[in-house]
Amino acid sequence: MLVYTQDKEKAKMKEMKSWVFWRAVAAEFVGMLIFIVVGIASAIGHPENGAQEVKVSLAFGLAIVTLAHSLGHISGAHLNPAVSLGLLVSCQISLLRFVCYVLAQMLGALAASAIMDGFRPGGTLGVNKLNGVTVGQGFVIEFLATLQLVLCVIAVTDKRRSDVKGSAPLAIGLSVGLGHFAAISFTGCGINPARSFGPAVIRSKMENHWVYWLGPVCGGTAAALIYDFLLYPRSEDFRTRWSVLVNGADNEANPPERREGSPVPGPSQWPK
Repeated sequence: MLVYTQDKEKAKMKEMKSWVFWRAVAAEFVGMLIFIVVGIASAIGHPENGAQEVKVSLAFGLAIVTLAHSLGHISGAHLNPAVSLGLLVSCQISLLRFVCYVLAQMLGALAASAIMDGFRPGGTLGVNKLNGVTVGQGFVIEFLATLQLVLCVIAVTDKRRSDVKGSAPLAIGLSVGLGHFAAISFTGCGINPARSFGPAVIRSKMENHWVYWLGPVCGGTAAALIYDFLLYPRSEDFRTRWSVLVNGADNEANPPERREGSPVPGPSQWPK
């Protein structure tokens, strides 16, 4: 028993001491900073534009496509605590990686919001708020919009699939855009607790802010459970799943390198 415990501690320390791990955490910070800067800029640049909702939806969706292509091989390009939580519930990342990723995402969102606050000191800074809906309705909208996003992420990055022929980053970006098209008129479309958190903290506007945490968190958790246990059950036993949660996936510390003539590393590496 003592040997087993020491092995687990060594595995955790190995992940923490890995430069690959901290590089991935840094990528989440940088990616979130860029994502929020682009999103807020699209929201506050010309708010009276008649096509404002379309512009913002496309900006967030295209930003995810770009960043998923740029950072997917480094950190998995989660860029969303709800996505990271979904992958944790799906036992594809370790608890340590989840905590570090979420902290990096939150700090990135705060930094981006502070930067953009200097451009429009008196503006809204893209703070999400309910529009003509109750808090209960807002929760349901955030829940469903996040569920479809996390379900898409888990499905297109499933290592067991060989039928994904198109672009996984494009699919995820379209899912983000779809969520915005559906929810932006009602809640401003959070579907990303860090995205909602940054502007709200900088502007000190926390009214009904819990909706933008509880909705996405529940949606991301539900998506993982639905996919893993109902739609496409995984064969891993409890010990294997627990090992990933505690120690991380086997290929996290030493991701495979691409050889000449081999397929481009893609979805199978993304959960990280």
